[in-house]
Amino acid sequence: MICYVYRSSRRENTYLYLPKPDDFSEVPDELMRVFGQAEFALEFELTPGRSLAQADADQVLAHLREQGFHLQMPPANNRPL
Repeated sequence: MICYVYRSSRRENTYLYLPKPDDFSEVPDELMRVFGQAEFALEFELTPGRSLAQADADQVLAHLREQGFHLQMPPANNRPL
């Protein structure tokens, strides 16, 4: 499946994966308000088992098929204060 990745203008290291270019119709309005302006980052062929930097390809594929998008948040900061 070709997937399209968009970077958040408001949240660093936060990305939306979509199955169709510029089709945010399945993304809840509240999420889009928090996400801010979606800036196109890249498109690529997403296949089961593909190695992704901060996401599991099988989980991304499942989210794209079931809910029409996948939200990738930055990893939790586990450093002590």
